[in-house]
Amino acid sequence: MKNMDVAFVREAVKSNLGKKVRIRFHAGKRKFHVTEGVLSETYPSIFLVKVGKEGEESQTVSYTYSDVITKEVQMMLC
Repeated sequence: MKNMDVAFVREAVKSNLGKKVRIRFHAGKRKFHVTEGVLSETYPSIFLVKVGKEGEESQTVSYTYSDVITKEVQMMLC
């Protein structure tokens, strides 16, 4: 993993703050979970996504940029 790759992912996430995303993450042996949320904040090592349906209490989930690079987490704009 190169430092330049992390910077690229960090900037891509930062440029889409406030937008709705679909996240697919690896949850174990051949299992994946899919959820939708809004990119809420970025930090040097992680980014936060608010997950939850409208009208319900939302939950904040954190992911690392290296998870995106290693494809443990996959994101798509909705």
